[in-house]
Amino acid sequence: MAEVCGQVLLGSGLTVLSHPLMYIKVLIQVGHEPLPPTLGRNLFGRQVYQLPGLFAYAKHIIRIDGRAGLFKGLGPRLCAGTIGTVVCHRKTTREMIARSCATIVTHPFHVITLRCMVQFIGRETKYSGVFDSIITVYREEGILGFFAGLIPRLLGDVLSLWICNLLAHLINTYAIDDSMSHTGEIKNCSQAMTGFFASMLTYPFVLVSNIMAVNNCGLAGGLTPYASVYPTWVDCWKHLSREGNMSRGNSLFFRKLPAGKTYAVDQKRFF
Repeated sequence: MAEVCGQVLLGSGLTVLSHPLMYIKVLIQVGHEPLPPTLGRNLFGRQVYQLPGLFAYAKHIIRIDGRAGLFKGLGPRLCAGTIGTVVCHRKTTREMIARSCATIVTHPFHVITLRCMVQFIGRETKYSGVFDSIITVYREEGILGFFAGLIPRLLGDVLSLWICNLLAHLINTYAIDDSMSHTGEIKNCSQAMTGFFASMLTYPFVLVSNIMAVNNCGLAGGLTPYASVYPTWVDCWKHLSREGNMSRGNSLFFRKLPAGKTYAVDQKRFF
C-alpha cells in the first residue's frame, strides 16, 4: 500500500509539472493557432517563417487566463493518473492487459481533461469541474460519450508496448553482453530509447484519439466551421493523412508552417 501511495504522489507531482505542456500540445493538435507566423531562424541560421513555440503559446494563454489558465483540466487528469496507477499495480499478470484496463478505466477522465482544455478556443465554460463535467457528458452523449476516441488510444498503447518489448528484447539479446560493464545502466538507456522510438511511431494514434475525444461535442474547437466533424476515427485518420497532418503537435519547438496552407486570422488556424 505504501508503494502505491508513493507512486501516486510521484505521478501526481509529475502530472502537475507537465500539465502546461500537455495543454499547449492538445490545442495545437486540434489545430488552434492563436498567433500568426513570425520570421525567425531555423537550426541552420536561415530565415524562415515559424509558428509560435511552447513559450510564446504559454505567454498567450497567461495573457488571457492568467497563470492558472495553464492548468485547465488538471483535476480530471489527476483522477485519471491516480486510478491508472492503482489499476496497473493490481493487475500485474500481463503488462498489456494491465495497460489496456488502465486506459479504459481512466479514459472518461481523459476525455473531460481534453474538453476542459479545448474550451479555450471558443472561451466556453461548459466543462467546469470533474463532477459537473461527468453529468454534462452523460446527459448529452450517454455512456459512449465517456469513451470518445478510446479505440485509437488503445491501439496506440498496445502497439507501443509491443514495439518497446520487441526492440528491448532484440537489443538485450543481440547487442548487450552480460559480461559487459555497466550492463544495468545500458539496459535502462536502451529501454528509454525504445520508448522514445515507440512513442514517435504511435503518435498518430494519440493525435487521432485526442481529436475524436472533442469531435462534435458541442465545443467550438470540435465543430464546423472551425473543425471537421468525423463519423469515425478512421475517417479522421484518413483526413489527417490526406492533408499531411499526422504529426501535428508532435513538436513544440521550431514549428514549421504547413505546406500549401493559408493562415486564417479570424479563425486562428490553417486551411
